[in-house]
Amino acid sequence: MSRALKNLLFCGMMRLAVLLCAAILFFLLAVIFWNGVHGISPSFVLTAARDFGASGGILYQILGTILLVVTAGLISFPLALGTAIFKSEFLRRPALHRMFDLLVYGLNGVPSIIFGLFGLIFFVTLLGTGISWFVGSVILAIMILPAIVLATFQAINGIPQIYRESARALGLNRWQVIRTVILPQGLHGAVTGLLLGLARAAGETAPIMFIATAFSGVDIPGTLLEPVSALPTHILALAQQANDPRALQNGWSASLVLLSLVLLLSSAALYSRVKFNLRRS
Repeated sequence: MSRALKNLLFCGMMRLAVLLCAAILFFLLAVIFWNGVHGISPSFVLTAARDFGASGGILYQILGTILLVVTAGLISFPLALGTAIFKSEFLRRPALHRMFDLLVYGLNGVPSIIFGLFGLIFFVTLLGTGISWFVGSVILAIMILPAIVLATFQAINGIPQIYRESARALGLNRWQVIRTVILPQGLHGAVTGLLLGLARAAGETAPIMFIATAFSGVDIPGTLLEPVSALPTHILALAQQANDPRALQNGWSASLVLLSLVLLLSSAALYSRVKFNLRRS
């Protein structure tokens, strides 16, 4: 078999794989949209759930999800930014870089249920915090931290070395170089990683199911150590009532709202990336 024929077969297989993945994705999106759009209305979005979600809306579930995700972003963003700068500008030994990469990639590969069990054992059991939305945000922040660190580091690592050398030639010290060169040029990577991390965090159920959320009977928390209701756990509760047509319809509609939130965050990350690349080019 000639090399040209092998290349042709390989390219054809890759195109087929891409089309197959895209077809599966669009099929899932179409099913969720078709089943969920019938229940979407202003009253569904702006009213509280009743009868364990079988009737009413998802107002407090939306607010709880936003509260968890925004707080997780506020916690993880400065930590990830500082970690990426430390790795890029202060670590010099290759062995330390390899150890650092091992820790970051290892943390990124931990299943989400493990984060939930860790929060349950450490915070809820040992520290006695109880079911707390703030603890859930901390766990989500830890979970999305590697994604933000890696995206930020790649952006910082892509800054041409001539920028650093020119800044030092002007008499700037290390911290001034970081503040005036590294941060402005690498911030887009941190923002992109943050938005992708938040998109993942918004759809997670396992990390918050045991430590942060209640399935019903809660609204807006008044303290850090109170539970909230979130869209992923609400959908899980509705799925367990699949024999009730009202609960099933609300489950599809809540899934569509959650999917829209995730797609919005992912689109914002893509837009941020494309806009920076166009500005830089």
